[in-house]
Amino acid sequence: MRNFPSLLNVVQRNCDISDARHAGEYGLCTFLLKMREYYRWENELPFTRALPRDELGDWLKTRELHWDGIEREEFGPLPLERGVLDPFDAEAANRELLPHGCVYSAGYGSFRKPVFFLGQLLRVEQRAGLTILISSCEYARELGAPPAMLQGKTIFVRMESVRRYLWEKIEEWQWRKLDNGMARALAAYDFIGAPEAALQRMAENEMETMILHELGEATAGELLGEAWHEVALSVGRSRAEVLVRAVRDLLADCLSTLPGLIERADPAALHFYFATFDAPRRQLFPQALEAYEHYLQCGSLDALWRVVRAGKERWLTEARRLLKLDPAGREAAIGAMLATASAPPGARG
Repeated sequence: MRNFPSLLNVVQRNCDISDARHAGEYGLCTFLLKMREYYRWENELPFTRALPRDELGDWLKTRELHWDGIEREEFGPLPLERGVLDPFDAEAANRELLPHGCVYSAGYGSFRKPVFFLGQLLRVEQRAGLTILISSCEYARELGAPPAMLQGKTIFVRMESVRRYLWEKIEEWQWRKLDNGMARALAAYDFIGAPEAALQRMAENEMETMILHELGEATAGELLGEAWHEVALSVGRSRAEVLVRAVRDLLADCLSTLPGLIERADPAALHFYFATFDAPRRQLFPQALEAYEHYLQCGSLDALWRVVRAGKERWLTEARRLLKLDPAGREAAIGAMLATASAPPGARG
């Protein structure tokens, strides 16, 4: 592509503007972890190489000064051969870029942070009426870099970000090396003898889990309709918003992710799923963790199947109930869900 350097510069600039506006919304630990991996990506360092502390500190200061200077800039239009294009019109951009072996995505991530990405197209798949665009090398990215994302009828899967996401989780576990779900997941791969090959194998395995989740998100979207997008926004940037998003995630997981993992009977993928079963989902759905513990003790997946089948109806009902409520009612409903979840098993009703 003759105009590729210009396109790359604009996309990266838009990524930087997004980071300038929203990087402060991450918690400190999350921010530092993401910045470490962002530095590794920008400097093309292998995962196994220790990061230079002094250089990293200087880079952080320089990056924050750069953000201060561009925070109020507007996102730039994409300079394509057909002319300039709105930076959020990924579908139109990809009509030109895909034949050239490139893929572009634009949308909104957690807390409505704009997410832009430009990468090398690896392959295209079709599944359940959706197009799956899988990329390899990332040419431009922002700090969040979600490894998989549903936009309309397209799922974008970024293998480089999948690898980075996994490496972040591995590094977190290595600090304390607890005997937990992450330890069980990592035991399936040879991270001692061949860490790069092990990471690639794990990334290919976990990519399927991510696709399953995005397929579930698509189904959940069909069941809940366009009005759902306003539900999380209506409760503001609060704990209630995090839990509202967790309800949608749990619905997607019960519709697609967990059934797919159980059918695959892949212990490593199942262990990793529950190793990354975050606090909001644990709070709302402790029954899933109890079923996982049952699986660990006896090797049977029957309890998980029962929980997933019940979860489909439960989280669809809860999501539809949230749709009918005003913001104050939604916060009250989330509180009631938490109270029910934390009650002793016999009192949950």
